[in-house]
Amino acid sequence: MAETASVALRYDRSLPAPFVVASGRGDLAARIAGIAAEAGVPVRDDPDLAQRLVCLDPGAVIPEELFAPVAEILAFVLALDGEG
Repeated sequence: MAETASVALRYDRSLPAPFVVASGRGDLAARIAGIAAEAGVPVRDDPDLAQRLVCLDPGAVIPEELFAPVAEILAFVLALDGEG
């Protein structure tokens, strides 16, 4: 079983793709998820995608092959915010 991973993403419409704000495994993953919950940031549980993104450094733009699954998450967040 893979270690728990958390990745915080940000999307700015002026940029070509979403990018990683923070990522971590284990205790750091729990801290990232806890900070998001405390701040009211929407969280989507997708362990497979998190494992693929967690290796990216903060500031890294997501790779093109992950555009589709990340777009699904952005649509989920926009729907929660009433913008979708």
